[in-house]
Amino acid sequence: MFSHDEIWQAIDRLAQRHGYSASGLARQAGLDPTTFNKSKRISADGKPRWPSTESLSKILTVTGEDVTTFFRSDHPS
Repeated sequence: MFSHDEIWQAIDRLAQRHGYSASGLARQAGLDPTTFNKSKRISADGKPRWPSTESLSKILTVTGEDVTTFFRSDHPS
């Protein structure tokens, strides 16, 4: 299983590998540019906010990566 931090780190790495900021990656995938903002990763009541599977699917599709490489921290840039 992946932790909240691991998923968000994987999103940040994916964005970086493809030359985007987190908001640029969201925009490229047709999502609201604030979808992956660091300020939105924890809700107002302090609970972790998890990205949706739909959002993950969209960013994997737009970058051409699969879920296996998405979670690899040693994936080449």
